[in-house]
Formats: sequence, C-alpha cells, structure tokens
Amino acid sequence: MHFLPELDHHCDPTKYECPTYKTAVRKGALSTTGMSTNYVVAIELKTSAKPTSWVMAGTAFLLNLTD
Repeated sequence: MHFLPELDHHCDPTKYECPTYKTAVRKGALSTTGMSTNYVVAIELKTSAKPTSWVMAGTAFLLNLTD
C-alpha cells in the first residue's frame, strides 16, 4: 500500500474511511494524544455501497490476526 501525503486533506464523502487496528481486539488504552494505542490509521476505500453500510458492518483492516 502506498500513501501520498497531502496538506489539509479531507476525505471524499463517497469513500469509506476504513479504520486499521494492530489487533482484532478493537480496543486499547488511550494515549496522551487521545487516540487508542490499538488504532493505526484510516484508509480511504472506493465503494459502490454507501460508506455507512460498511460502518454498520464493522468493517476494518487488521494488522495481526488472532488464532
């Protein structure tokens, strides 16, 4: 995956901002920045469905699978 940095980027409302987590357990301690220590980044995905349908399905990327 390649990321292109962009100043003052705003997500296209027709794309799904898919959260990426380090583990399948979608919780972690809050860091001093107010973000979860398990959360990594949101990745914008093109979708033919409404982005809210992916939110309701709980769709996310995982970097580490549990056994």
